[in-house]
Amino acid sequence: MAAATRSAGLWAGLLLLGLSCAAHGQDRPQPQDKPAGQVNTIRETVEWMVRCWRPPLPSRASPMDITVIVSFNRSGQIFGRPKITYESAGATDNDRLEYRVAVMETLQRCTPVPFTESMAGATAGRPFWLRFEGAKPTPPKTERRAWLLQKIL
Repeated sequence: MAAATRSAGLWAGLLLLGLSCAAHGQDRPQPQDKPAGQVNTIRETVEWMVRCWRPPLPSRASPMDITVIVSFNRSGQIFGRPKITYESAGATDNDRLEYRVAVMETLQRCTPVPFTESMAGATAGRPFWLRFEGAKPTPPKTERRAWLLQKIL
């Protein structure tokens, strides 16, 4: 019974953390080939993949969002085939292709994930939903004016 509860909790954690994984191309420094250290939590697993993410250059593709489901085995290798489950609606075919290639390069570059022994057993075969976002341009700042309101005494 305790194992089933723990398994359900882990499953819920994977869903919540995996869905909230967002990689912002502008907000982080350029990563090395692979981040350093071992991965011991679900959050660290998602962060591991986010640090490896390199969106396509803006000259090659317009910014878009893409979500992929991927599972890992005990040794951190990809288990099965990654599946793309979401792509931004307004993206062109070229944008979609560039982002698919960038996601697959990220998965190749950043696996095997160096799981600790306990994390390897907990995540083996479990799906991770990884959401990657392209570097979106920042909107121009607009000046805000404080209008003087008349006060009636």
